[in-house]
Amino acid sequence: MKIVVSGGGTGGHIYPALALIREIQKENNDAEFLYIGTKNGLESKLVSRENIPFQSIHITGFKRKISFENVKTIFRFLKGVRDSKRILKEFNPDIVIGTGGYVCGPVVYAATQLHIPTIVHEQNSVPGLTNKFLSRYVNKVAICFDEAKEYFPSDKVVFTGNPRASEVIGKDGIKGRLSTGLSTTKPTVLIFGGSRGARPINEAVVKAFSALAEKPYQILYITGDVHFEDVKKEIELIGNPKNVVIKPFVHNMPEVLAGIDLVVSRAGATTIAEITSLGIPSILVPSPYVTNNHQEKNARSLSDNGAAELLLEKDLNHKSLVNHIDRILLNQDTLKEMKIKAKKIGVPDSASRLYSVMKQLINVKQR
Repeated sequence: MKIVVSGGGTGGHIYPALALIREIQKENNDAEFLYIGTKNGLESKLVSRENIPFQSIHITGFKRKISFENVKTIFRFLKGVRDSKRILKEFNPDIVIGTGGYVCGPVVYAATQLHIPTIVHEQNSVPGLTNKFLSRYVNKVAICFDEAKEYFPSDKVVFTGNPRASEVIGKDGIKGRLSTGLSTTKPTVLIFGGSRGARPINEAVVKAFSALAEKPYQILYITGDVHFEDVKKEIELIGNPKNVVIKPFVHNMPEVLAGIDLVVSRAGATTIAEITSLGIPSILVPSPYVTNNHQEKNARSLSDNGAAELLLEKDLNHKSLVNHIDRILLNQDTLKEMKIKAKKIGVPDSASRLYSVMKQLINVKQR
């Protein structure tokens, strides 16, 4: 089986793609992969670390406002389609899957023109422009939130969940705690703002240090590399509570999550996939700066079902943060109920579900 994967721009598009590849490699030793992305995108760095063959095309995204740059993008798209066709003909894949980001546009569209089976995977509750465009041409659209159904042709939609969810299952939580210097016995909160961190969350946490220092639980606080030095300066002035472990970044997040009782974070699709598959209650602070406010809609899909508490950024401060944490973590009945509800939403077998859809399309093509 030969598979082309394309996805780029953000980790939210790339990590699910890599999780899917790893799942397929476990099930099929003979599978061959080619990842098509952009040369300067994050995908080029992340994919190369996995030793997956990588080729690039040049493409940019459309501006949402009228701009001459969009005219240039149309020409780049057409050239990207030509380049993608050349690459696809050379590799001769059995299927092509796009996991989001503008690079998927020409790659997946080229595959449809060559009559290669195609899938797009939409991680969010509100899809991006590229996936909405491609949904008219592909064979299947895999979704992670029921709310996304309305944006796509109903006969093409299949619910698979996010492949990243499969990667956090079965990890050693004790090992995860020890790797970050946490106690193995205390209730534990993980606070983070995504891979780069989030300034509003950081500001609220630092101001909450004096209150958190008195709590019977411990906190793993991940600032994000970009914000770590600023947070460090604040810590030098006010001191670091003994029950707060501060890190700029962790590279073993699946392992760390396995030892966590409560998460405070943004509401990115990958984070939601991970915490629900593990049944971890959460306090979600969606970023208001994303396209179509999709993070708030992601978050409401959990909060409306009792699996999370929604804390809008405009309402976030050190007092509201501590109050939300206490209300969940210091009440065992609330914590237990939220765990059950989060677990109901999770799709831990999402990678194998998506792989199953891929195999079905390949089998239909081969008949």
